[in-house]
Amino acid sequence: MQIFLIRHPRPLIDAGVCYGRLDIDCADAQHVAARLRALLPEGTPVISSPLRRARQLAEALDPQASIDARLTEVDFGEWEGQTWNDIGRDALDAWAADVFNFCPPGGESPARLQQRAIDFAASLAGSRVALVTHAGVMRALVGHWRQLPLAEWTQLKFEFGSITEIEI
Repeated sequence: MQIFLIRHPRPLIDAGVCYGRLDIDCADAQHVAARLRALLPEGTPVISSPLRRARQLAEALDPQASIDARLTEVDFGEWEGQTWNDIGRDALDAWAADVFNFCPPGGESPARLQQRAIDFAASLAGSRVALVTHAGVMRALVGHWRQLPLAEWTQLKFEFGSITEIEI
């Protein structure tokens, strides 16, 4: 299966603010879609996270895009919308000590995000698909498909509005 992983465009939020499931708009969805459309084979089905920053791009790529909540970014719980400075050093140190299993208050761990993403991927059918999603989901999927160790997949970088092609 040919999979096109597409990260949403830059979100319209101040730098330094923690956001995962925070539902915010994105910049330049139409412009990014025009660039990406030229890279996707015609007729490629599009599935998107329900969050606006992904959905706006998905709908610009394909007005019939499907939505799947399993493509939603990690939930930072009570940290959502706070600046990283306001979250507090102790909480961030606890997260750094166990990045994979740490769960912010009221949120979800990267372990849970990865399992959700893997469950979604197992449900895919067809010969190709474009997934408009978030960096955390993309890291989890690429890490799973390439069997990367945690220390590697958590460091993968995906630019806003980028497309990554994977064959599985």
